[in-house]
Amino acid sequence: MIKALRGTKDILPDEITLWDYIENTGRDIFNIYGYNEIRTPVIEEASLFIRSIGDATDIVQKEMYVFSDRGGRNIALRPEATASIVRACIENSLFHAGGVTKLFYTGPMFRAERPQQGRQRQFYQIGVEAIGSDSPFIDAEVIAMAIKFLEKLGIKKFHIKVNSLGCQKDKASVMEKHKESFRPHLEKLCADCKGRFEKNVLRIFDCKKDSCKVIAENVKTESALCGDCAEHFKQVKHGLDLLGVKYIEDHRIVRGLDYYTKTVFEITQEDLGAKDAICAGGRYNNLVKELGGKDTPAIGFAFGIERLALALAKPSSLACPERSRGKPRASSPNVFIAVAGERLYNEAFRLLNDLRKAEISSEMDYESKSLKAQMRRAEKIGAKFAVIMGEEEFKKGKVILRDMEKHSQEEMDLKDIVMKFKKVGIVL
Repeated sequence: MIKALRGTKDILPDEITLWDYIENTGRDIFNIYGYNEIRTPVIEEASLFIRSIGDATDIVQKEMYVFSDRGGRNIALRPEATASIVRACIENSLFHAGGVTKLFYTGPMFRAERPQQGRQRQFYQIGVEAIGSDSPFIDAEVIAMAIKFLEKLGIKKFHIKVNSLGCQKDKASVMEKHKESFRPHLEKLCADCKGRFEKNVLRIFDCKKDSCKVIAENVKTESALCGDCAEHFKQVKHGLDLLGVKYIEDHRIVRGLDYYTKTVFEITQEDLGAKDAICAGGRYNNLVKELGGKDTPAIGFAFGIERLALALAKPSSLACPERSRGKPRASSPNVFIAVAGERLYNEAFRLLNDLRKAEISSEMDYESKSLKAQMRRAEKIGAKFAVIMGEEEFKKGKVILRDMEKHSQEEMDLKDIVMKFKKVGIVL
């Protein structure tokens, strides 16, 4: 009898309902935040991942499935999705001029690592990429969206850890500081980590061997950010505070792939045991340029679907047992928030979060454009309504609500906006 290859697993009919629930919930949440789905091939030129992930990583050195095709090309099964999506955006000119390209994906990835609970050699991820803005509000939004996804699934007992690696110069400084911390323990590290010490010391934090994990957990860590990066991270944390997101600042969160810069984060879940990471992500501001595109900042995250399924299978992990098959999804945001004056961005960001909590598909601008440019953006993306926040109106606790289809507008109380949209049925 021929069996499935070691490290691969059939997703059987009695499991599909749970997987559909995870994927449909993700699609609903990502749509609320203005993301569109993309699907890329599972095979790519191996050089794509070597250039982006880093040729000294475990993924490239040990875990990537690479083979030569009939044309003699070096082909790889994708070990992760970010590089493929960046390649697709460059090749197909998907970048939005003056805006953020928001994409989500779900599908199989491949790594030749030791099979373990919640991770096979063919494993599945669901994740997002937001490409085109360096705004700290985007960082906060992406993290908040990951939390919203977990909450919508009904998963509890999770923790958010955040850090900043800074720019490339900062990252080099961080690596030197970590080298000094690991140097006294060098002889106790495994052979792989001794190599990582020289090539990229940050990868020691990702070592799976218990002896190295103990050392990594106890070494001294500290930040080494330049003024601009420190201010960016400060504003990211400010954005999370505005949204009421509870997080832990942890300098050990480094993310082992070469492309990460500035904000990095990880979400862990208590019931998953030693392999408790359920989500990981961060900024990769240099990757688009490195792969042949323009200098374009970006951020994203990925959830392991197997680990989400494990958490959902444990009753103690659930905030509520009820599960939904998902609702029909809109193709564009229903509401666009336009801001007249940078001083109101914090308030607009709060309102955006309130609308999304109410499952009202909504979007805003993050690049401090003129009000006229923001309204053009609202029209271009097909928003049904625009909420215009002006300083004079805001002093009175009011906003202007514009019906984009009828070209009419009215002034109304800010506190009534969410209820107004609920009454007219503007949800998902």
